[in-house]
Amino acid sequence: MSNNANPTVAGGKKIVFTGGSGKAGRHVIPYLLSKGHKVLNLDLVPFPDPSADVYTLKTDLTNSGQVFNALTSHFNMSGYADGPVPGPPDVVIHFAAYARNMLVPDSELFQANVRSTYNVVEAACKLGVKKIIIASSETTYGVCFAQGDADYHSFPLEEDYDVDPEDSYALSKICGEKTARTFARRFKNDIYALRIGNVIEPHEYAKDFPTYLSNPASRKRNAWSYIDARDLGQICDLAIKKSGLGFQVFNATNDTITVKGMTTKKFLAKECPNTKITREMGEYEAPLSNRKIREVLGFKDVHDWKKYV
Repeated sequence: MSNNANPTVAGGKKIVFTGGSGKAGRHVIPYLLSKGHKVLNLDLVPFPDPSADVYTLKTDLTNSGQVFNALTSHFNMSGYADGPVPGPPDVVIHFAAYARNMLVPDSELFQANVRSTYNVVEAACKLGVKKIIIASSETTYGVCFAQGDADYHSFPLEEDYDVDPEDSYALSKICGEKTARTFARRFKNDIYALRIGNVIEPHEYAKDFPTYLSNPASRKRNAWSYIDARDLGQICDLAIKKSGLGFQVFNATNDTITVKGMTTKKFLAKECPNTKITREMGEYEAPLSNRKIREVLGFKDVHDWKKYV
């Protein structure tokens, strides 16, 4: 780890990132570092790559006092020698959460996820942070953790969909979106909620995709869509650069459907014959559509699953 406490390129931002030691964050943070940003990781466990230029500050995000203090912390020990007493960061990215149901009892998951999101968003706003990005989820579309087999209302799944899940994890994410919208309206800043698809790490293509492709029905709960963890880094960087949008929800997925040998239209007609299609879809467009991040943020799919399988 370097002793540099500042961004490494002109235009780089000082970013406080929560949950950076998790499955997504461990790939997103290196991407942000590669773009010249400086990152402080708030987590309960160290960053998994000790060679990465990121300091981890152990923080209980359900404690509002700890959150407020962490958002005005040095980014590493060199901060005591360099520059002034620290103020708030340029950007806050909030990924920390219980990542699914059945890790803890539902009531604990709900209160921890909702309270931590509230604490982070409130503290960031009251400290004057103008750009906040939070992790929402594909589960808000209501099928991922439904009891038994359930159908989507329509395809493609886009950000104006009437989200109506029946599980505590997805409900906590909807509460996070509503919290973000409330504070963005009050403080007139940018808060973007990313409805993140099934996160795929580089090693998981060889390990998991053969099963996904041989059993397409198993991917219904993920809407036959995914997000490469490295491309999620690109999305976060693009969201940092795009300002003035206020509160926004963005689906965070890669471009293409995770089935072989069939167009999206034909596959959905076969697999979900009773689900309406609300617009013409791209030939192999992912049902959990990323059209908005492509058109608004300029996202370019780099890690298409077909490159690795």
